Amino acid sequence: MSSVSKVFVARLVGLAVLGPDGESIGRVRDVVISIRMSGQQPRVLGLAVELTTRRRIFVPMLRVTAIEPQAVALNTGTVSLRRLHLRPGEALAIGQVLDTHVRVVDPDLPELADADVTVIDLGIEKTRTRDWVVSRVAIRAGRRGLRRRHETQVVEWSSVQGITQSSLNLPGQGVAQALLQFEGMRPADVANALRELPAKRRDEIASALDDERLADVLQELPPDDQKEVLAALGRDRAVDILEAMDPDDAADLLGELPDTEAEAFLEEMDPVESEPLRRLLLHSPDTAGGVMTSEPIVVTASTTIAEALARVRNPDLTPAAASLVFVVRPPTSTPTGKYLGCVHLQALLREPPAHLVGGILDTDLAQLHPEDSLETMTRYFATYNLVCGPVVDEAGHLLGAVSVDDLLDEILPRDWRETEPEDVVEADGYGVGSGPEPASGGGPQVRIR
Repeated sequence: MSSVSKVFVARLVGLAVLGPDGESIGRVRDVVISIRMSGQQPRVLGLAVELTTRRRIFVPMLRVTAIEPQAVALNTGTVSLRRLHLRPGEALAIGQVLDTHVRVVDPDLPELADADVTVIDLGIEKTRTRDWVVSRVAIRAGRRGLRRRHETQVVEWSSVQGITQSSLNLPGQGVAQALLQFEGMRPADVANALRELPAKRRDEIASALDDERLADVLQELPPDDQKEVLAALGRDRAVDILEAMDPDDAADLLGELPDTEAEAFLEEMDPVESEPLRRLLLHSPDTAGGVMTSEPIVVTASTTIAEALARVRNPDLTPAAASLVFVVRPPTSTPTGKYLGCVHLQALLREPPAHLVGGILDTDLAQLHPEDSLETMTRYFATYNLVCGPVVDEAGHLLGAVSVDDLLDEILPRDWRETEPEDVVEADGYGVGSGPEPASGGGPQVRIR
């Protein structure tokens, strides 16, 4: 299959990245370029590659031997596992440059001289020295009055003005192209991608997400980033996002804020949404009461198997939360009536749909209590081979449920989303290389097998 020497960066997104033996390393998610002060064509420094572990790393263009229609081939299977980190003067082509408003000065396109022009893609090409540079820019002009929007045009880099580090930091940049790369991605992966962007760009993209999507993504960001995004949203939108978040995650976020600020948010929230948060905030964050969710699957004993399974099928539930259905006497909202027991998902699948959950209760399963420590919860899950467990008070009311993913969030270091475990260094140290490489990568090198 023939290699190309010219390509638009949007075409690279999603392509497999292969080592010299055809082994898969990951997929291209973006292109790192160097914005030059002189106005010269930006150099393409490398690729932002997403590994199968969802970590995004930097692969220098010097390691790329061929760009083919279906894959990008490298001259080595040894790559740095250091998380992608942009240095001053570097930018992500898709994450930052696309959707930028620019001016076009091209004698062949006089109609664009004063038009509102947006960058929709960047064309890169390989030079005689084996370097890759940004040579062309795909642009589109907006509407003028009742006139139709212009068709896409491709112009030389030298004809475009306004793509500088300072302009990328100005407000008002569009997000349409950037949002396209997040379609179909899991919230945790979107959060990882947003963390790589400058705060200004991160906040613009976050603001453009709908409430439910942003709530899911915000839950996967580190606490400091959560607070910054929430502050950038403005008070009214921030309240909407807090109401859309899972109660335990919203309570964790409010717990990171000063008491007066947290109380102000709670006052503006719908009382139905704020009341569970207030109850969760009464407990220490390192106890079952502080870790639990107040919205597990709760039914009465007269609920049919079919109804219970319909609740389990809710796509908003995590697999851990869907593994147990809790059975109580009315009311079913937490804190509930008397806790009667639970039904395991596998038990539901074995029973006829018309049977009642009250007939297959597990009444012997031990319960957690709101004051139980992290160690107690960890031993509980290990002892009973569970991923979810009920939290019951002294009066026998179900207060909520702890799932293993919420427990791990508390056990892992506070900055676990921002740090990586120690990399295993291969014997050759820095792998195959040809001279110095840009500092976006760096760090220990490992061979992907």
